[in-house]
Amino acid sequence: MSGEEKALQLDDRPLVVGIGGTIGGISSTERALRIALDAAGEQGFRTRLFGGADMAKFPLYDPKAPGRTAEEQEFVDAVRGASALIIASPGYHGSISGVVKNALDLLEETARDAERTYLADMPVGLIATAYGWQATGSTIAALRSIVHALRGWPTPFAAAINSAITKFDAEGGANDPAVVEQLRMVGKQVARFAPLARG
Repeated sequence: MSGEEKALQLDDRPLVVGIGGTIGGISSTERALRIALDAAGEQGFRTRLFGGADMAKFPLYDPKAPGRTAEEQEFVDAVRGASALIIASPGYHGSISGVVKNALDLLEETARDAERTYLADMPVGLIATAYGWQATGSTIAALRSIVHALRGWPTPFAAAINSAITKFDAEGGANDPAVVEQLRMVGKQVARFAPLARG
């Protein structure tokens, strides 16, 4: 098999898209998301992350806009081609951040898709990070509600991370191995359920 054929074969692997982070640098939310995506990648999936720097380029969603920017279109196309999603949000005032909500609002572009409307039947893993436990619970609940509204399937396990306790490092780890395993479970679950969604 030639190198080009091998590359094409790799491109045919199912895709898991990660959405999450904050504006202003790589955050604990984005680092947590990377751990979950890496776990999905170990199960044979391609992964694509839209972090804070990517979402910062999206204009405020206007449903009546005559067109979409190249960055917006790349994001929507990636979600259209995905077999599963992982969404990670910081808990801002008890709910998801504006930048994550704006990205999810952009999925209205898929409302009239013939092949799959919104996130219909897609497994979606959820992660919330917050400086304290209260906001992690309410943020996970908000994410579940949004995914249900978009016709997706939140996976059974969601990772709630108290960033006052858990510290992530630039090497892809954290000071609490149990938290790393929880994040890996999110990635493994979307990988496990994605083949069911494609069936």
